[in-house]
Amino acid sequence: MKKYRIIIMIAVLFSLFSIQAIAQEEESKKESPFDISCDLMSRYVWRGTDYGASPSIQPGVEYGIGGFSIGTWGAFTTNLPGVQEIDLYVGYTFKDIISLTVTDYFFPDEVNGYKYFNYKEATTGHVFEGALSFNGTEKLPLSAFVATNIYGADARRINSDGSVGDIMFSTYAEIGYAFKYVDLFMGLNCTTADTDKGESGYYGDSFGVVNLGATFSKDINITKKFALPLTASLITNPQAEKIYLVVGLSF
Repeated sequence: MKKYRIIIMIAVLFSLFSIQAIAQEEESKKESPFDISCDLMSRYVWRGTDYGASPSIQPGVEYGIGGFSIGTWGAFTTNLPGVQEIDLYVGYTFKDIISLTVTDYFFPDEVNGYKYFNYKEATTGHVFEGALSFNGTEKLPLSAFVATNIYGADARRINSDGSVGDIMFSTYAEIGYAFKYVDLFMGLNCTTADTDKGESGYYGDSFGVVNLGATFSKDINITKKFALPLTASLITNPQAEKIYLVVGLSF
């Protein structure tokens, strides 16, 4: 009887260790809610405007759970001091189709200095934006996006007496369509500035297309299991009469 008890105890212990090993293996397979990324871009062109006129390093960190996400993203030019950017954002995506996002854009002034925690509307360097996007589906790879500046260092209206008025609530809208090898996009400045009063728009001075082009992508195979995504974008700004060819690697 004692012999059988020992055999049973060994079997139970073996089973417990096996269950623990399987649990640890399953736990290791679970993806972390944190995502860390870094893009190396030949130029930072955002919504049809060139920021920095130099190569740009663009790191990002995001925490996501369910449809909720919160993160930070930055762009740092290599022609220091250049144009630097650090953003914070929070968003929610419904069934992978509709997304709501609030973003705090900030551009540190490395030459004259800056105060990051200054949120006074008249003097802050922050721009807060609310955005709504349709992400498309597998059967309909059409995307649509609209974003409005809701507070901060947006372009401002000029009052009839020449004084500085409220923000313009500058609005940008974009549509895109994804084909197998290329994504097409068109972005519009939806806010018109009164140049006769001396106003200047955030994306452009008048309603019209400010971001038009195509993005091509392919994977560069490093090993059988690892590849680097490579993109190339031809971007034009018809309103500003500018054109850019931008390439980038993503990690």
